[in-house]
Amino acid sequence: MDELPQLRVVSRPIDSAAELLQFADAQHPLVMVRRGEGVVGRGVAVRAEFSSTGQIAQARQWFAKLTAAASVDDAVQLPGSGLVAFGSFNFDDRDAAPSVVVVPEIIVGRRDGRTFITQISAAAAPIAAKLPLAQPLGPDASCELVAPTGERERHRSAVEQAITRIRRGQLQKVVVARQAVGRIRADADLRHPLYRFEESYNDTWIYAVAGMLGASPEMLVRVLDGEVAARVLAGTAPRGTDAGSDAAASEALRVSAKNRAEHRFAVESALASLDRLDSHDDPAGGLTASPEPFLLQLPNVWHLASDLRGRMPAGASPLDLVEALHPTAAVGGTPTAEAMNTIRKLEGCDRGRYAGPTGWVSAAGDGEWVVALRGAQFATGGEVVAFSGGGIMAASQPDDEWLETEVKLAPIRAALGG
Repeated sequence: MDELPQLRVVSRPIDSAAELLQFADAQHPLVMVRRGEGVVGRGVAVRAEFSSTGQIAQARQWFAKLTAAASVDDAVQLPGSGLVAFGSFNFDDRDAAPSVVVVPEIIVGRRDGRTFITQISAAAAPIAAKLPLAQPLGPDASCELVAPTGERERHRSAVEQAITRIRRGQLQKVVVARQAVGRIRADADLRHPLYRFEESYNDTWIYAVAGMLGASPEMLVRVLDGEVAARVLAGTAPRGTDAGSDAAASEALRVSAKNRAEHRFAVESALASLDRLDSHDDPAGGLTASPEPFLLQLPNVWHLASDLRGRMPAGASPLDLVEALHPTAAVGGTPTAEAMNTIRKLEGCDRGRYAGPTGWVSAAGDGEWVVALRGAQFATGGEVVAFSGGGIMAASQPDDEWLETEVKLAPIRAALGG
């Protein structure tokens, strides 16, 4: 590990009700917000890339070393204040492109209605707690996302092969994803899609790190003041076109044996992963989920959802939990190793950071990490690649699975003006 800079970190409360997204960089936004609260970063104090196996563990060690050398003056003492790093990790350690972690120069945050600013520098010069100027909005980041030639046929073949493997008993569930691609102008302002997400999907976690951005309904894990929470989504149905068909769609999802089994696999997998880290002596202090999933209503779909809650395992970092949970059965499958091997064989391309952990971690031990869904990867030259997937079970139907991927692409298509 290369020698790291000694950072000076100063966090101060400020009096501001300004919208957080306006402080994000136009082309390199660092964002994790929900319902107007969260953290937004600008600039780069330190940036690191991680490749090969164990990327999350590498990042945890890197951040621990950075934290140990830093001088932190935090008069705010809220989740998201002090030294914070934003990260976006690959779905699969074997993917070619690296995972990325960024410590910004400036962070504007809001928690429980209280706004603060953090300024981070390797220099020892005095730091004044002043809000950065909001950049004027630049050209719109608009384009049409379309399936590459032959994508539907490739997806159908992958789903059919996955069903065959499941019926042979090789695995119980696997998530099969497909691509949609487009191109925006190279100087486009990526805050445009973030604002559209905020307007239409305010109940999701709006994220942006190193060109990966979207509006995720799935919190992989959140650690705030020692309390751990996670949200598992598995089982999906499109919204109805009117009140009657919408109610019927939600009820059909609620009682669907296929979707309930898919959801149960995802919840059991998450609990088992967290149990491996849990060192509580008191069984009541561990991590638990409600016995029945609830229906999560989003503008375009219904999901079966379960919330997991508990106390932080002793001596663990939020990145330990991220590493333990990823990949969840909701985006990978069950059993994990066989599902990952199946995905590599059937999808025919790297997912990159789609469905990987994206979020932030602080030196104080807090963090919020979502599963990078309902978004896209934006390359510097303007290329846009979005993925969408669905959980394949023995009873799955290929045409229904394609429809599910189309429904799940609706948020990013709308955010890009589609």
